[in-house]
Amino acid sequence: MSSRLAPPALDILYVDDHILVINKPAGLSLLAEGWDRQAPYLLKMLEEQFGKLWVVHRLDKFTSGVMVLAREAGTHRALSTHFERRRVEKVYHAIAVGVPAWDERTVRLPLRANVGHAHRTVVDARNGKPSETRFRVLKRYPAHVLIEARPISGRTHQVRAHASAVGHPLLGDVLYGAPQTNILARPALHAYSLRLPHFVQGGPGAQAFTAPYPEDFENALRRLT
Repeated sequence: MSSRLAPPALDILYVDDHILVINKPAGLSLLAEGWDRQAPYLLKMLEEQFGKLWVVHRLDKFTSGVMVLAREAGTHRALSTHFERRRVEKVYHAIAVGVPAWDERTVRLPLRANVGHAHRTVVDARNGKPSETRFRVLKRYPAHVLIEARPISGRTHQVRAHASAVGHPLLGDVLYGAPQTNILARPALHAYSLRLPHFVQGGPGAQAFTAPYPEDFENALRRLT
């Protein structure tokens, strides 16, 4: 008998002839992982139900929240252009360690990805790419904050690296300096909303999608109180 866990159920937020929008579960990779080709992955699971899909953007394996995939090549080209030109509004919610003195802060620090054996993203003034994240405190707890993060650029691990760089790594994000915790078994990052511009001739206009918090994120917030 196999000991492999069953893949999580998928939460479909929206579907039409052009796009598929899901609330991605944490812990599930978008693509097959090289070290375990038999493990379930998101794209395969979705294509078994909806047919051929095109990847437009990505979320980390342990990040939950809104993700959009294209259902035909023309939409894929249009949406990819919008993402590249930063026309898509992305909003993340995260739980950060510590209580900052600020309510809002814009972080502009150049980032370089895939550094070292841990493949971290680091601040690198010489070789990093220009990166900007806008943070806003949504709620304060005794030793943590719930924050909104709006990444203006789209670097790998951008929100995690910028939060750590200003002294407030995300809860559970030991890769970026957070202490060990039993509150949440992953970095506390959720892709909360995504706003797409008009993207295809004859298709829908601008659309916004919001993903409710997953159970582990909700439980973490309750424990912080």
